[in-house]
Amino acid sequence: MDDEGRPLPPGQVGKLAVKGPTGCRYLDDARQATYVKGGWNLTGDAYLVDEDGFYHYQSRTDDMIISGGYNIASPEVEDVLMLHPAVAECGVVGVTDEERGQLVKAFVVLRPGHARDAAMVKALQDHVKQTAAPYKYPRAVEFVDALPRTETGKLQRFRLKQ
Repeated sequence: MDDEGRPLPPGQVGKLAVKGPTGCRYLDDARQATYVKGGWNLTGDAYLVDEDGFYHYQSRTDDMIISGGYNIASPEVEDVLMLHPAVAECGVVGVTDEERGQLVKAFVVLRPGHARDAAMVKALQDHVKQTAAPYKYPRAVEFVDALPRTETGKLQRFRLKQ
């Protein structure tokens, strides 16, 4: 579904919504208004439906970046950056931008021996442009020593957004 709850045509990324005898219910909880709308349970996942009717997971909806009208999944950009030999680990989030709505921002931990400079920023940006799509490249890159993670190792994107 789109943001207004309308079905989307094949090839567009939207919010997964399900309806049936079970679902997420938060009775007496403010989350109920967010997770259930018009009888549909919004799972918090973004999916693309292809021309054959197959569903393809893209991202959690709170990890989806909307930049210049494009839906960009943070994990997809992270996967592409991880293919670059200089990148040890990374996290990608959307940051507010007046012109585009959001910008793709990458927090990158480099492998030893690689310089944290403008040339590396450009190399990473070009890598994403060539590997994924030009509109998905991180317009902002910040080099960090480590990424915030939970005790089990899961990336805490909400801390990157802060």
